[in-house]
Amino acid sequence: MKLTLYTDYSLRVLIYLATKGDGGLANIKEIADSYQISKNHLMKVTHELGKMGIIETIRGRNGGIKLAKTPMEINIGALVRQTEEDFHLVECFSPENNTCIITPVCGLKHVLAKALNAYLDVLDQYTLQDLVQRPAEYRLLFSLNNPKDRE
Repeated sequence: MKLTLYTDYSLRVLIYLATKGDGGLANIKEIADSYQISKNHLMKVTHELGKMGIIETIRGRNGGIKLAKTPMEINIGALVRQTEEDFHLVECFSPENNTCIITPVCGLKHVLAKALNAYLDVLDQYTLQDLVQRPAEYRLLFSLNNPKDRE
């Protein structure tokens, strides 16, 4: 299974924010620069994460974004389910688009469904806290990659 860029960026934003510590604010440019990724993509991602109640946006001169929940409260499996558009690994997973003639007898669909469920079950066992066990090391890597922080 391959995650979309949207989910990848969602996870990266949350990891970045989790390394900021209690209530640490960041901005989209800072995150984009640290990861060397598109600021425009991150704007869409952060908007949606805000609508989901996972991050909080603070407007104004000293504003930014921060986690709306503790890292322990953010489940990775739940996040992936919310950010992925679909889990149609193969054509027969999509009832409206399935034209495969062997679907009624095919065992592959059931094997892939079991694999997908196992994949999501593993993700369900982890929180954002589990992913950022060494926040100081993350911050060091972010600062090394962010041109602004090297000045």
